[in-house]
Parts: sequence; structure tokens; C-alpha cells
Amino acid sequence: MASISRTKNGHRVIQFIGSDGQRKTIRLGKVSQRQAESVKTRVEELSAALITGHSPNSETARRVQRLDSSLHDKLSRVGLVPERAKAILGEFLDRYFRKRIDVMPSTQVVWRHTHRNLIDFFGADKPLRQITRSDADEWRLSLVAQDLADSTIGKRCKFAKQFLADAVKQELIDANPFAELRGTSAANPERFYFVTREEAERVINACPDAEWRLIFALSRYARLRCPSEHLALKWSDIDWENGRIRITSPKTERHGKGTRIIPIFPELLPHFEDAFEMAQEGAEFAIMRYRSTNANLRTQLIRIIARAGIKHWPKLFQNLRSTRETELAEDFPIHVVCQWIGNTEAIAAKHYLQVTEDHFSRALQNALRQPHATGGNGLQQEIARNEKTPALQGFATDCGDPPSSGVEPKGLEPSTSALRTQRSPS
Repeated sequence: MASISRTKNGHRVIQFIGSDGQRKTIRLGKVSQRQAESVKTRVEELSAALITGHSPNSETARRVQRLDSSLHDKLSRVGLVPERAKAILGEFLDRYFRKRIDVMPSTQVVWRHTHRNLIDFFGADKPLRQITRSDADEWRLSLVAQDLADSTIGKRCKFAKQFLADAVKQELIDANPFAELRGTSAANPERFYFVTREEAERVINACPDAEWRLIFALSRYARLRCPSEHLALKWSDIDWENGRIRITSPKTERHGKGTRIIPIFPELLPHFEDAFEMAQEGAEFAIMRYRSTNANLRTQLIRIIARAGIKHWPKLFQNLRSTRETELAEDFPIHVVCQWIGNTEAIAAKHYLQVTEDHFSRALQNALRQPHATGGNGLQQEIARNEKTPALQGFATDCGDPPSSGVEPKGLEPSTSALRTQRSPS
């Protein structure tokens, strides 16, 4: 049996005889009599289970699992429950990364940025139980101080929340201190950039070799994810006869959508032909020179863009994909575009489709071309008058259809007999 007593300063204490015959004391602090009675009942059940060599009943076991750290530590000090595993931040994160064999290596590369931020702020030896919600808020503010984009901060908060949620599952901590951090961020329109065909051709002309020209063309005109989908592309994936390409996507593979079929767009054909001519006999992959994990394609692309005399735009590869998806949405139904691109209509609308200057120009041009009914409203009459004004006529002329890409229409089969016969891997 256990007993409850009260000290002079109002603290409640539980005493009981342990399985070793020694009197044990649990100091509860300033709690109500009702709370002390509840703890006393669990203490008696746990003590009896230890003396008889039986497991505590299921209700007691569940309550022990839900105990907060402080009370659990008090019970463990008197031998009633096992000591909870103590975890420190650095070791926990390393174990978490090692066990997540279900994600792509590229995903872990992205996670490592959040890992670095956590270690830099808290230190590798920080006990998980000592990280509070206030600490988590300060950590987020430290990311803001680094002048990171809102979307980047949102992603890293999301990953930190994900990591510590696993610690909760392992019962290493009672609650996730990052749970209340905002883990997502809306797309930032200010970071959208439409890469015009003129800019794209200038960059292609500045590329050092045929493979780099193909890398850029696949990003701008096929909207491939760089580098994963570029590096997965094999010559055997290209159906020259039917004008199609099978794209393998490591990013969507775990969702059951590992491949998709896209057309060989006319803008791609000359770059495929050049790269095919330059490839070694029996080459398996379309991109061979930049397969090393040390190849930083983003840094190299910034240098190429500078060589082209253009200021590099934000989100280099994402804005190339965004540009192409916006273009395709002008000419094809959105469900077709999303099937080719490999995303959903909701994701396309939120993160990729742009409103361009050309949309505004075409809207004004259409307004100027609308027939005007007799007795129309003042705006219609004003437009009708402006149509007769030479200055406005010149403006309307400038707002004509955008120039063509300059790519000559070609068939989808390679232009040489050598390309019609696919090379088989050696």
C-alpha cells in the first residue's frame, strides 16, 4: 500500500514499500489531492506488478505511456517504470536519415539543409526533451534572418516538424515542439519569371557542348525535372518513329507514376540529333558527361547564362518548367498538359502557370478588334474612336501575335539514316 502526505510548504508526497523491501518516496510537488490519489493508485498497481512478477494491466500501461516526462522520470527513479530512452538531436537525426531507405537520395540531400539549420542553431548535443515550442519559434526566426525565401522557410519548418514527429512516435518526447510552425507557403508570384524563346536560344548558343544544349532544351521545351529526369533518360526511351519519349521520374515513382510519355517537340529534335551524333557507340544514357553527384548543374547554368549576356532569373530550373507549362496550356487542354508534365491541375495552377505580358497585350488587341454595336456604352465608343487614332493603331500593331520560335518544321524522325537505326547498348 502507498500513502499520501503533505509537507509544510504544501507539496504532496507519496511513499510506498518497493519490491526490495525499502521505503520509496515520490515527491509530486504542488498538486491537488485528487491528482495525488490518481498517482497513488498507479503506484500501487505498478508496485504490485513488480512484486508478483506480472505485467501491469492494460489501462495502467496506457496511462504510463501517456505520462509527461517529469512524472515518468520520478517513477523511473524509484524503479516502478523503465527509464525512457534519452535522445540528443544530432544522433536522433542521423538515425532517422539512416532508416529512411524509402526515399530517394535526392530527397535526403534536400533534408540535409534542414539538418544543418537545426544543428547550427541547437547544437548536436541538445537533448530533444529540452527543445521547447518557444525554441522552435526562435529557430524559425533564425531562418528568416538568413534572408531565405518564404517557400524555403516553409519547407524547412515542414521537414523539422516531420523529423520530430518520429521522435514522438518513438516516445522519445511527449509532444512535437515544431508542430505549430507553419509548414507550407503559398507560391510567390514575384519569383515567377517567363523565359522567352529569344532568351532560351541565346542561352543554348552559349552552352559549351551538345549535352548541355540538350539539358537546357529538355528543361525549357520538355519541362523535365533537373537533374533526376535528365539523367534517367536513355536513348532507348526515344521512339523516333512515333515521335514520343518515355520519361522516367524518380520523384513520382513512389506514387505509382514512375513514367510518362511526351511528344518529341519540334524544338527538341535538333538537340537530340546533335547529342546522338556526338554519343559514343553503345551509349545507354542521353546525358553522360554530367552524371557525377559532384556536378552542380545550377552553378554551371548560371555561368552559361552570364556568358549569354543575360541576368539569371530566380528559381532557375523551376521557372524553365513554369514557362513551358504556361506555353503548352495555351495550345492544349490542361489535362493533356498535366499528363505530359507529370503534375496535377491544382499544382500547375498554384506553382507553375503564369500570367505574362503577352496575355495582357492579346487581351487589349482582342478588345480593339471587337465589333461595336450602335448606341453602345461610353467605353465602346471610346475604343471605336481610338481605333481611328494613328498612335493607338501603332500600339495595336505592336501587340500582335508573338513571333514564331524560329524552329523550322521538321518531321519527328531523325533527319539522317544513322538516327533512324537506334544504337543498342554495348
